[in-house]
Amino acid sequence: MYEGKGRADMRQVFFEAWRQRQAGLPMEPLATAVSDVILEHPEYHALMKDPEAALDRDFTPEGGAENPFLHMGMHLSIREQVATARPKGVERIHEALCRKYGDPHIAEHLMMECLGEALWQAQRAGAAPDESAYLSGLKRLLAGTARS
Repeated sequence: MYEGKGRADMRQVFFEAWRQRQAGLPMEPLATAVSDVILEHPEYHALMKDPEAALDRDFTPEGGAENPFLHMGMHLSIREQVATARPKGVERIHEALCRKYGDPHIAEHLMMECLGEALWQAQRAGAAPDESAYLSGLKRLLAGTARS
């Protein structure tokens, strides 16, 4: 769907979804999902109001800035994983984390650590993410034995 899109194009999806949400316009399911994640992150609302300032901005750890688009994109990824039950078992782990912590948003933030690690390892190896290693990390997280 977004293959071959550049960073600015992908970010524009966030800005457009937020614009539609703020204007009370009808939205496609993807725009609704994106705007729901933005809504849950009030710290990014000012950024969403100024697309020109953020479209080409680099958000680097060296610059002390978390990448809001990566952060929100990981929320979307986890929600998609849960909705599609892929990898197998992720929805049960998500549900258990939601029960344990009492908040789906907190559960997603915790899961993002494991997802980030899986993506980083895949990038280093030049391979697809290892679903079994990802699930193992999630299970350790649920058991309270996640590596720091």
